[in-house]
Amino acid sequence: MPDETPRIPAQRDLATLEAGLDALETARSTRAEPLRRLLRILLPPLLAAAALLGLWNLLVLARIKPGWVLPGPGDVYDALVADWTRYGIGDALLGSISRAVIGFGASVLLGTLIGLAAAGSRTLRSAVAPLLSGLQNLPSVAWVPIAIMWFGITPATIYTVMLLGAVPSVVIGLIDGIDQVPPIYRKVGGNLGARGLVLVRRVLLPAALPAYVSGLKQGWAFSWRSLMAAELIAVSPTLGPGIGQTLELARENQDMALAFATVLLILGLGVLVNVLGFAPVERGLRHRRGLERA
Repeated sequence: MPDETPRIPAQRDLATLEAGLDALETARSTRAEPLRRLLRILLPPLLAAAALLGLWNLLVLARIKPGWVLPGPGDVYDALVADWTRYGIGDALLGSISRAVIGFGASVLLGTLIGLAAAGSRTLRSAVAPLLSGLQNLPSVAWVPIAIMWFGITPATIYTVMLLGAVPSVVIGLIDGIDQVPPIYRKVGGNLGARGLVLVRRVLLPAALPAYVSGLKQGWAFSWRSLMAAELIAVSPTLGPGIGQTLELARENQDMALAFATVLLILGLGVLVNVLGFAPVERGLRHRRGLERA
């Protein structure tokens, strides 16, 4: 009978090698997963942007409008580079972003408080629901002249227009989310001793998060559009720079390339917030509810 002893170390070495290869493959897969996820997120919008640029170039080459009316992507890029320092576009972007953060943050706080109060009181909800729907459908630009007459051309004007544009969406999203919470959640929370703010924080808000986040996303869109409308109309050196003011400056100078560049910056910032801010949160919520793989 042949001696099996020499084969045992070889078998162990083979098993160790296989385990090492498996571990290496797992490590590679683990490292590659974030890259794949990033590509899955960024590739579709990048392809869409490339298609739009191609269509834009075709329209320019077709000469459906004169070059000063419809500049090409290259002309717009050149204008953005040339005017970046001359018109302080970087400072204008930072100014608008800081206003957007403050205005949207205040809208979220105020909208959440009103939404919680209205969700807990049928009388209050009946009183504010029609008003909120009307405010949501009213163009934010309509508030700009009124806000200027109230506060003058001051930061208060801009923030008032932003609040009136964004708060209704936040309130409606939160109310809709709480209305969709199954009644059994409240009963279970109550049986476990959750009352008042504890019930809201531990039970109602987590369960209402999908609709609440949708309301926040819509509120951000209204807030950003309201900010641009206010900056376009309420123009004053005392307000400091803003990207909306840069767009108005391009209109005054009949600089179509700068106008296109400014619009693309406004569009890009809005898309960036949605792609890097709200989209990951929404995917995480769907994943936790078993509606989407990580």
